[in-house]
Amino acid sequence: MTAAGVGADTDAADADPADTGTDTDAADPVGDPLAAYVADLTAALHGPARTKDRMIEEIRGGLEDTADAQIERGVPRREAIGAAVREFGTVDELVPSCQRELTLAQARHTARVVALTAPFLIACWYLAGVTAREPAGSVLHTSRLLAAHLSGVAIAATLLAAAALATTGTLARRLSPPARLPAVVAWTGTTAGAAMAVTTLALVTAAALATNWPLLAFAGALAAASHAVVATSARACRRCARLPVLGAPEPG
Repeated sequence: MTAAGVGADTDAADADPADTGTDTDAADPVGDPLAAYVADLTAALHGPARTKDRMIEEIRGGLEDTADAQIERGVPRREAIGAAVREFGTVDELVPSCQRELTLAQARHTARVVALTAPFLIACWYLAGVTAREPAGSVLHTSRLLAAHLSGVAIAATLLAAAALATTGTLARRLSPPARLPAVVAWTGTTAGAAMAVTTLALVTAAALATNWPLLAFAGALAAASHAVVATSARACRRCARLPVLGAPEPG
């Protein structure tokens, strides 16, 4: 009787995974079609992390709510998720519209970064001008002159960034942002980043030759930090601008 009892318990234990196969499949991320759908959508989209995460969570929540409503009516989980996906659209169908929103968000983020950091080039020009009365050789004079002229790039980049912020902000409620705006913002950021890199080199060279080198060294460090921030954001914006979005022609 004990052997039979043990055998029965063993059979019951062996049968448990089969009896709960549906629950195991639902809990397994690899076998769960909802998890696979969200993973594919996450991999296909590019843009600011917070905006992207919020968008993915909204879509996931909508899919789960739709699938749960089907499951409450007795529909198997896998079929319920399939019905929810058909209602929401496949990953390929969702990506263009979602990517457009993320691309505009990235353009706005890059424009904000440029608008906040490009004026530092003007500050660098001012710091370079403070030491302008020192006796200077041709190399030092050229370095200062280059840093000063690049302040014009800073002014132009700041104005373009401010216009992009207005276009993707308050004006976006009345007017649809131009399809090429993200590309314009991306290359504005790229130009500003390149100007900051050249300014850094010019100021470091000037600092090595100037008597009042701490001011120029500080200006060079400021330009280098600004370049790192702008270049990273501009690179992400260029990547988003190259992606096909809903309502815009695909790049040929």
